[in-house]
Parts: sequence; structure tokens; C-alpha cells
Amino acid sequence: MIDIETGIAEPKPLTFSLLRLLQDGEFHSGETLAQQLGVSRASVNNALQGIEQYGLTLYSVRGRGYCLNNPSQWLVTKQINKLLAEEAENFHIDILDSATSSNTLLLQRSVQGAPQGSVVAVEWQSGGRGRMGRPWRSGLGNALTFSLLWRFECGLAGLSGLSLATGVAVIRALHALNINGAQLKWPNDVLGGEGKVAGILIEAQGDMLGPSAVVIGIGMNINIPQKILSQIDQPAGDLTQLNGGTVSRNALMASLLLHLAMVLREFSLDGFSALREEWEKYHYYQNRPVQLKLPDGKPVQGIVQGVNAEGALMVAVKSPDNAGTETRIYHAGEISLRGSDYVVV
Repeated sequence: MIDIETGIAEPKPLTFSLLRLLQDGEFHSGETLAQQLGVSRASVNNALQGIEQYGLTLYSVRGRGYCLNNPSQWLVTKQINKLLAEEAENFHIDILDSATSSNTLLLQRSVQGAPQGSVVAVEWQSGGRGRMGRPWRSGLGNALTFSLLWRFECGLAGLSGLSLATGVAVIRALHALNINGAQLKWPNDVLGGEGKVAGILIEAQGDMLGPSAVVIGIGMNINIPQKILSQIDQPAGDLTQLNGGTVSRNALMASLLLHLAMVLREFSLDGFSALREEWEKYHYYQNRPVQLKLPDGKPVQGIVQGVNAEGALMVAVKSPDNAGTETRIYHAGEISLRGSDYVVV
């Protein structure tokens, strides 16, 4: 597989095996690596060519071999389950080296009857995507990309505000790891540091009357290398820019799953309304002047007043006679600050 946007090819299976052997950050000779994996030294060299395109720094020194600077933290199901403790039995975690998209794969598995709590995490995605089909860029070991399947008795109409509820779960998960400073952007982004830290993609299956199934995709930047940052076309931040941002990927994923489960159970009972006040507490644009770009391209300027019980954005705009303001409700659009140097769209 090749990322169509960047032209970066999927890492070879041998590349993943070598990177795991180099995880200790020490020098390993090509001969030793070749013997451990039962391949030729030439195969080792070929598999490690171009590794920097995945956001990694590899040192190759004659007479010493290969060494990774800041090696990847690989996801390990056993470690995640240990951190999940008694909740581990409610999840079915599948960690893949590579795939086109964790959401696409889990949607397919959902149709085939995959149980609630099924999780697909991918170390490298060739077609990771966010809201409105935008690409999601990440390297190897410097981000977290996974999808969670959750089933609801209600129909699709009862899922209003689910992306915002997921944002609350993400903030709670970060706080549980002493990572503070992240804020939410309506309807499905997490901001922090120099820009967007994480994105949420909700894709649902089912009928209007129920039942329904939802695949929740989360992409989170942990430590963005410059090589990956150059591929992103909007301001981007990562957890290392936040207070206490150093965390293992396994601990981060376990915390996210735990808090997602708690919030989704709460959502199943009471919808988004019970989480509304908490969401507004962390909303970056709350009570601020914004410009909202509607799906038809029309801009709307006003002051954000919050969200309603269904998660729609409430904006105070000038009344038609310009004599005052009126509150309008928006269910879709792209929001940015008005009159600010910090714009995230």
C-alpha cells in the first residue's frame, strides 16, 4: 500500500521486525540483525532504507551497525490489558502493523458481527482519515491511531452529540495521566500546544429507529517529528507540548479505552445532555468571537454561546435589522477564531 497523498509506501514486514529489534536504542550490527531474522545483510539494509520518511531517525555507523534515536514505543496488547484491569474483558484488541484505515477495517468487521468493544489499532496507516475525508498524517511510534466499535439500542437519530461526548472522554483520559491543557473544538477536535492534538471520526451503521453500531476513530499526536509536521496542512500540536505530556502509548491507549467506555455507557442512558456542561468547560471557543464556515461555503460571524442538548453549536449573530443579536443553531460547519492569529480550521 502507498499513501496516495504523500507517495510514502507501507513499511515492509521485515522493516517492522528490524525496528522492534532496534527498540532498545543500542547499536546492532547488520550481521547480527540478519542472523536473528534469518535474512541476508543486504535485505536488512534495503528494509531500513528511507526509514526517515516515517518520522524516525536511524544512525548507520560503519563497524557498529544501526541505532535508532528515540525508538518507537510499540503497542502491546498484553500491556494494555494489564492496565485495563477488570475492564479488559470488555475489549477485544487487535494491533496491526499496517492497514489502510482502522475505521474502514472495523466498519467491515462490524457488518460481519464483531462484538461491542472490538478495537483495531494500527501502527502505520496508508489512508488514515478525519472528518470530511481529510487525511490524517502520523509516523511510526509518535502517534496513536485506533478505532473502537460500540453498539447502541437507539437508532441513528439518538446519536446526536456523540462526537462531543467522545471529546469529553478524551479530556478525562488525558487528565487521568496528568496531561493537562488540552481543549475541545466543536465538533470533534482536541487542541493543545501549537494546534490540533487529536481528531475524532464517528461513523455509524444502522436504522433511524435502531439498533445502531458506531465506529469511533481517534488519532492523537504524541510527539510529531518535523518530517511528519511538514506533511500536515494545518497548525498541529502534540502531547509533549502539554503539561506532563510524556506518556507511554500503551498507557495512553488504556486510559482512552477506559474513559471511552465510561462515557459511552453514560451516553447510552442519558444522551449528550448530561455531558454538555463538562464539554463547554473545555471548549476553546466558548464565549469568543468566531467565524463559522457553513457547508455551502457561506461565512457566519458571531459569538459562541455553547452547544445545545444535541451537541449543535449555538452562536449569537446580528439580527436581520441590526438592532441586536439572536441565537442561531448550527449542526455542521468549520469554526475559526475571528480577529486572532491562532486559527484552526
